[in-house]
Amino acid sequence: MGGIYARMRAGASGPLGDWTIVRHAAHDPAMPHDHHDHPHSLLPSDPALRVKALETILTQKGLVDPAALDEIIDTYENRIGPKNGAHVVARAWSDAAFRAALLADADPVLAEMGYYGRQGEHMVVVENTGDVHNMVVCTLCSCYPWPLLGIPPGWYKSDAYRARAVREPRKVLSEFGVTLPQDTSVRVWDSTAEVRYLVLPQRPAGTDGMDEAALMDLVTRDSMIGCGLAVAP
Repeated sequence: MGGIYARMRAGASGPLGDWTIVRHAAHDPAMPHDHHDHPHSLLPSDPALRVKALETILTQKGLVDPAALDEIIDTYENRIGPKNGAHVVARAWSDAAFRAALLADADPVLAEMGYYGRQGEHMVVVENTGDVHNMVVCTLCSCYPWPLLGIPPGWYKSDAYRARAVREPRKVLSEFGVTLPQDTSVRVWDSTAEVRYLVLPQRPAGTDGMDEAALMDLVTRDSMIGCGLAVAP
């Protein structure tokens, strides 16, 4: 796999060349979920068909309640969605002390706000600047901070995004409508079951004096993954 990385590091530091991918030790090539001899390998390749097939089987066996599934999906899609993450970003834009604490050690800061739980136990917040643009991918599956961003979008889980975000991040960004200056480094963070990332996008110009509620409206889900920018007012 090393051939598709320009540089690879286990920890965070300054930019290395044009872009860097930061991977966690948990994504070792020998991890069990790399093997393809599991029953799920017999399911259809299309994700929607796989989900429907699994839901049908589990419902028939009485292992899941479709109404409970719908409630969970509605909670994460509509009631949580990216709103929690947008709240965190807006506060970081507004409060320098909060921003510093968030970047230094995100977990206790997020827990104090009530944003913790499964799929978000260990969070790292990375900040976009004029020199560095961060984007997040899970190269092996779809690890994602559910308590902050809700359900991951389909494209985030796709094989194409997971591979191309590593090989050609600038091209992927351009397809999301993001064109960066050539002297801005792109750092790709590999999300894992142990560590998940939230991107703190740059605050748009012309937002001085806006309160947290107004700033939240400028924060998009994609900007917190690093595949978009905050919306200009």
